[in-house]
Amino acid sequence: MKMLILGFAALLATGSAFADGQSQRSVIHDKPGFFVHLDVDKVLSSTDISQACGVIPARLDYLDHKGLEHVLDYQVEGAGCINDN
Repeated sequence: MKMLILGFAALLATGSAFADGQSQRSVIHDKPGFFVHLDVDKVLSSTDISQACGVIPARLDYLDHKGLEHVLDYQVEGAGCINDN
């Protein structure tokens, strides 16, 4: 009987250790493209393009409505070009 109780306690301890590892959320990397629907609830960070000139890589980190973290890498035209119409 003691072995059964010890085995059950070990099983519970192992299960809780695995549950802690699964509680950490992984980041979802979205693929850029035309007409991509983004479910943005909160923007965490984005690339500052105010001083850049020309086409540069940019990144958007955000949370969706389910609370999952997403990363979107894309190309954008910088806004810091002087004398550019």
